[in-house]
Amino acid sequence: PLLVQTFLIFYGLPSLISRPIPAYTAAILALSINSGAYVGEIVRSGIQSIDKGQWEASSSLGLSGAQTMGLIILPQAFRRILPPLGNEFIALLKDSSLVSIIALEELVRKGQIIIGRTFRPFEVWLAVAVIYFVMTFAVSRLVSVVEKRVVVAR
Repeated sequence: PLLVQTFLIFYGLPSLISRPIPAYTAAILALSINSGAYVGEIVRSGIQSIDKGQWEASSSLGLSGAQTMGLIILPQAFRRILPPLGNEFIALLKDSSLVSIIALEELVRKGQIIIGRTFRPFEVWLAVAVIYFVMTFAVSRLVSVVEKRVVVAR
């Protein structure tokens, strides 16, 4: 899980390389490794979902492997992988709150600091929730617009 990866990178990796890792770097590394695995699987499954006949047809036309991938397979796969990629990006946005455990001051950590100063947790957590909602809603709408344009471009 992301929480364990974040701890391992921030606390474990420095002992292996004998130098400290800044919290910001550890957070980016943990989020990138975690999300990269999911994105890689999304892209792989999108490519594999394209009918084998597409590969054979491009081969019969004399296209190279790179040409086949760039001109035939990826444009078709992109339409299929766009929704799960959008979901993964939204999950990454929400998962970014976990990096507050390594003292990186992102939105949740800022909320904790404000609560410590104002002693008004309800209002602060409500504001944090609204900010996350607005960000995820905006990304969701953006992905929907791109999906519609890709479908029209068919």
